[in-house]
Amino acid sequence: MSDMLEVKDLEVSYGKIKAVKGISFTVGQGEVVSLIGTNGAGKTTTLRTISGLLRPTKGSITFKGQRIDQTPAHEIVTLGLAHSPEGRRIFPQMTVEENLLLGAFTRSDGEIGKDLQAAYDLFPILGERSKQPAGTFSGGEQQMLAMGRAMMSRPQLLMLDEPSMGLSPLMMKRIMSTIKTLQEQGTTILLVEQNAQAALRLANHGYVLEVGKIVLTGTGRELLTSDEVRKAYLGED
Repeated sequence: MSDMLEVKDLEVSYGKIKAVKGISFTVGQGEVVSLIGTNGAGKTTTLRTISGLLRPTKGSITFKGQRIDQTPAHEIVTLGLAHSPEGRRIFPQMTVEENLLLGAFTRSDGEIGKDLQAAYDLFPILGERSKQPAGTFSGGEQQMLAMGRAMMSRPQLLMLDEPSMGLSPLMMKRIMSTIKTLQEQGTTILLVEQNAQAALRLANHGYVLEVGKIVLTGTGRELLTSDEVRKAYLGED
């Protein structure tokens, strides 16, 4: 399996504070790779740097063989890498359909209508309420909308930041099931998730971050059964 994404010796700072301290990891084509860790570990900063919203102070990011660490964010989207951010970031006054179409803003092909229908097939509630303002949606429905919007750019790699945050257990299960479906449909996924158990169950490979460094790595199954992970992240003794 070839690596779609390679992050090498990545360092990211906010002023004098180093948020990410020289991490390296890869995401293979067709994989789900999970980054887990406590708040402040550097997970969101890592995703924001990969998607071009932040610039690294050191290191390199390579996507499909091309260096992207100095590439503008909107160009990174056109290369096939989409980011569904923490906190959903939908536009509440705009309709569901308008939010989805914003996800296709870099495209000029004739397949946008087809992909809109695919988003409705994946999340039927979006189709049923496509003309409603997005701000009237619940947190779980807004998460579906954020994921649907990211998929509208036709990404080969989808980065999801805390997709289950603030959701009911039932809605979280549904979102995780959708991530598995997207993988089965051929999308590669880099997942940042506070719910370590759910993230590792889905993951082909996982990385544990602590204060900007990778401290553990392994398959999802290996990390789920690791004593260290179970004590620190799964609440088990």
